[in-house]
Amino acid sequence: MLLECLYHAAQSNWAYAYDNETLHLRLRTKRDDVEEVVAETGDKYDWDRTYAEYSLVKMAADGMFDYWEVSVVPPYRRVSYCFRLRAGSETVWMTENGIQHDRPAPTGDYYDFPYIHPIDTNSVPEWAKSAVFYQIFPDRFANGDPSNDPEGVSPWGEQPTGDNRFGGDLQGIIDKLDYLTDLGINAIYLTPVFEAPSNHKYDTTNYKKVDPSFGSNELLRKLVDACHARDIRIILDAVFNHCGEQFPPFQDVLKYGEQSEYADWFHVNSFPLECKDGIPSYDTFGFFGSMPKLNTANPKVKHYLLDVAEYWTKEVGVDGWRLDVANEVDHHFWRDFRKVVKAANPEAYIVGEVWSDSLKWLMGDQFDSVMNYPFSNKLLEFFSASSIDGLTFANRMGGLLMRYPQQTNEVVFNMLCSHDTPRALTRVGGDKRRLKLCIVFLLTYMGTPCIFYGDEIGLTGKDDPDCRKCMEWDPDKQDRELYDFYKLLIGLRRKREALVKGSFRFLKADRGDSRIIYERLGGGEHFTVWMNNTEETTVLSHPMDTADWSDALTGEEVRPEDGMMHLELEPLGYRILRRRLE
Repeated sequence: MLLECLYHAAQSNWAYAYDNETLHLRLRTKRDDVEEVVAETGDKYDWDRTYAEYSLVKMAADGMFDYWEVSVVPPYRRVSYCFRLRAGSETVWMTENGIQHDRPAPTGDYYDFPYIHPIDTNSVPEWAKSAVFYQIFPDRFANGDPSNDPEGVSPWGEQPTGDNRFGGDLQGIIDKLDYLTDLGINAIYLTPVFEAPSNHKYDTTNYKKVDPSFGSNELLRKLVDACHARDIRIILDAVFNHCGEQFPPFQDVLKYGEQSEYADWFHVNSFPLECKDGIPSYDTFGFFGSMPKLNTANPKVKHYLLDVAEYWTKEVGVDGWRLDVANEVDHHFWRDFRKVVKAANPEAYIVGEVWSDSLKWLMGDQFDSVMNYPFSNKLLEFFSASSIDGLTFANRMGGLLMRYPQQTNEVVFNMLCSHDTPRALTRVGGDKRRLKLCIVFLLTYMGTPCIFYGDEIGLTGKDDPDCRKCMEWDPDKQDRELYDFYKLLIGLRRKREALVKGSFRFLKADRGDSRIIYERLGGGEHFTVWMNNTEETTVLSHPMDTADWSDALTGEEVRPEDGMMHLELEPLGYRILRRRLE
């Protein structure tokens, strides 16, 4: 064994409470180097009577390492443990004190999880596990009330720019709830709806007022109530990293400078406020002078923003928040934000916008989830071409699965694209077959899937603002076959618990071969998903011990031959098989 590769930490995503009774332990070893890993466990106050062994399972791998995992249920909510590893005739023990070739005496140097405190357990909203989200950019979705159109509104469907507006509003969303219900959507994420001068509303002027071009506070309440009547959850976009330049406190600083009572609401580097050579004299989002950064460490700013979050959560009944530029706001603020929001609605779903490894926000004291851009990038890169082999893809996805605790993986916000990225169909070169492979993976993978409005009827678009096109409502201009495909896969996911909460594992992912097979297991069912990410017809084979498989979408029986399943797949084709577990 290459002992230098062994890693475990008695904290974080390596040893954590999954629920109030269960611990998950993880261990890293060199790729294809270790044959067996066992956790030797017991209570530090009564080791002999409580001693138990748990065999770890190899749950994932990446290019260099294997990742092992096991669930442990200690009898008294506390446990001491070490790992016993074997490769051939070599056996070693791993404790907090290092690697030993002789079994160490318990429990002085053992790893220790002192106690499972329910208040410290990373608890995520149960409903988010079975949610299928639909992201709406309000100005571009549907114009339900032309009377509130802003001045100079562009004709619906015209090419979007950074500044033009099209009149989409909250009434338009209410009018299209039948459409979303038919598609199978049971959760909505709205980009900002509060008063702001731009079309995107990420430059907030009034945090407690719906922008008049979208409607009113009362209309937002009506939308939330209408969604709840259909068992649809709805989350709003919170822009707390920065505000708009028309935000009254910032205007006060512009007017009165250092004498303003709001001077320390912002990160001002020098007075008077000005912009030289494109660099403002105050911190901003990016270098946009129109979006000054808020000082969220200031108690008055914090109180103001937390009051905003509590107001909309309590008074309107929203089901959670997506947090804009979340990684640029201090952790103290987000910890208090969570307390306020969860007090108002314990089942609120909190999603941070963080584009990279987000573990530090996902340990139960800040966010429930993040927008999983690493997932979408890896997925679209694999399915947009056949040059990446299955092993490379599986290694990349395995690394992602090991980033976070399981409860986070079950609700991480997975999407193919958003208002900040090119459209999925554009990313895969306009090839609908490749898009369908992406959709199948999205809706059969672990996590909370989100669909960007219009993807389901074939909208295309490059980077912002092209990706923010108006929704196409003319049925003759919609790709209805693609719509039906989305509807079919959403329906399958929502009906099958294994696709929502089941374990995930690659069964076939080989070097030099871009065909893959993976499985989801749970809820009394077993699914296998077969994908041919090549431009040629192929027969994909894998050992199958039982003969009780059927096509999950058609119900057709699919039987193996002599313990081997052989499936013929068309170019860029797929099959989803299902069987019941005894």
